[in-house]
Amino acid sequence: MDSPALSEFDLHLFAEGRHWHIYNVLGAHVCRNAGVEGVRFAVWAPHAKAVSVIGEFNDWDSGTHPMSLHHGFGVWSCFIPEIGTGTLYKFAITTEAGRQLLKTDPYGQAFELRPATAAVVTERGHFCWNDGDWLSRRGHWNWQDSPISIYEVHAASWRHHGSGRWLTYRELADQLIPYVLELGFTHIELLPVTEHPLDESWGYQTTGYYAPTSRFGTPDDLRYLVDQCHQHNIGVILDWVPGHFPTDEHALALFDGSALYEHEDPRQGRHQDWGTLIYNYGRHEVRNFLIGSALFWLDAFHIDGLRVDAVASMLYLNYSRKEGEWLPNIHGGNENLEAIDFLRELNQVCQSRFPGTLVCAEESTSWPRVTRPPEIGGLGFNLKWNMGWMHDTLDYLKQDPVYRQYHHDKLTFGLVYAFTENFLLPLSHDEVVHGKGSLINKMNGDEWQQRASLRTLFTYMYAYPGAKLLFMGGEFGQRREWSESRELDWSLLSYPEHQGLRTLVQDLNGLYRREVSLHGDCFRPQGFEWIDCHDSPQSVISFLRTAKGETSVIVVNFTPIPRHRYRIGLPQGGIWREIFNSDSRYYGGSNLGNPFPMPTDEQPWMNRNWSLELTLPPLGAIILRPAP
Repeated sequence: MDSPALSEFDLHLFAEGRHWHIYNVLGAHVCRNAGVEGVRFAVWAPHAKAVSVIGEFNDWDSGTHPMSLHHGFGVWSCFIPEIGTGTLYKFAITTEAGRQLLKTDPYGQAFELRPATAAVVTERGHFCWNDGDWLSRRGHWNWQDSPISIYEVHAASWRHHGSGRWLTYRELADQLIPYVLELGFTHIELLPVTEHPLDESWGYQTTGYYAPTSRFGTPDDLRYLVDQCHQHNIGVILDWVPGHFPTDEHALALFDGSALYEHEDPRQGRHQDWGTLIYNYGRHEVRNFLIGSALFWLDAFHIDGLRVDAVASMLYLNYSRKEGEWLPNIHGGNENLEAIDFLRELNQVCQSRFPGTLVCAEESTSWPRVTRPPEIGGLGFNLKWNMGWMHDTLDYLKQDPVYRQYHHDKLTFGLVYAFTENFLLPLSHDEVVHGKGSLINKMNGDEWQQRASLRTLFTYMYAYPGAKLLFMGGEFGQRREWSESRELDWSLLSYPEHQGLRTLVQDLNGLYRREVSLHGDCFRPQGFEWIDCHDSPQSVISFLRTAKGETSVIVVNFTPIPRHRYRIGLPQGGIWREIFNSDSRYYGGSNLGNPFPMPTDEQPWMNRNWSLELTLPPLGAIILRPAP
């Protein structure tokens, strides 16, 4: 099929920032011109004096294949015959000042392995997807009443090949999927696999917004991983970074000699913390570039959701800046009005075009209505990371149990705001790097108490309202702080105590998926009710989770002292049973619990008509439900 030229319609949509298939227009695309096979190249560089395509096919000579300017749109294009898939290329851009820049393609869909930076011509449409049933179900998925438990993975360090190299996308499919299936997670979240030049950035300093990194294979290899996940009923979420980009000369920075993608004024355009550049969200073509990237992953790779990194840094003009280091908006405030509009449009377009996909915000402040619709003043995200819950809970568990009674508010305060957003509870990679230590080493006490506390933390998280996320290694009590340069310490699973932790996570996922009371109504206040939140002297909390007529009771003892004959009020009488105990011997605990059956007493307690005396295990959590 002949398709050498860019249409006026495509260019107009791009100029308006509304071309949702821009990845099929800009960049490099194999096509035919007058019956001749070749590649059409197109790039946005409105301030360039001249642009040409260079590559191995012309000995990287900038004078051989000049591009033509589409006046009024700033887009340059050309057709080069007799080249195709696998061709390496760059753009040679002559600036208005006469300087020549060698740039990679912002819309490139594959790149060389770092440190090389050339883009690679690819061709879509040949991968044979087998996930039609999954996509059909996803389109009608009621995610707000479904279990969502996410296993967060850094592909380069989850596990290495026996030779010490990274696993490929296909090897990850063969090894990661069975592991996640066995543990019972519903989703995998990949730290950014968009192309990036620096391994140590973990992918968060992206240069290829339309390209999976070549570190682990080809684009079709990543498609294979996603397809296999879907065939095994596992969703895939991709970490995505529209908040900033690196200053590497070969990439987006000063792309055509001008501040094209970024702001020219460093008070608006430079992240002081990260040494990166901030997108100019007020420019239509930049917004189109970013939203097009989001849609590309949902379309071309069947990704099930995006986790948007560092949203707070996008929302605030004075983010991590002192007075005089930032410029206020037109109303004199610190809100980035253009970023707000961008995020709202991003969420509306993604969710309307790909129903059932999730867009999650890593937003660390109290910005209101992050997960509420734009028409009522919200940003439109599906989920927001609950950073407050994470910080409060980990701070609480760092305390010596003797003093926890004085920090009881860290357990109870989160329920004041728990239903103001659709929250996801994150125990993520950010909490196990940069000197923060591993999850288990954050727990107070000796090794036994640390393991017991981690078991209690996981049980508390799965019982608490909200979706769940756990970074790899936490499930078996990785003791060393995570490093991107080595694989997880899998040898720990040869020790029963670490295997017990992993079994606990496996059973929690199973329980969470089976018990509608634990995953239904988790974003609505009717799904939660305190039984007792006031027992700070004994550091015990108890609460109800309810949904669709089903009820679970959760009781957590945050001290190493067993509590015998601990009475709690219950919502109904009859026989109750303990369906989960974090202190079970199967998980490495002391096996202190409550045998079946447990008949209630008609003794009013805690403003309820029925009550029950329980044995609370040390540093343990139990879950009860009425016996059928």
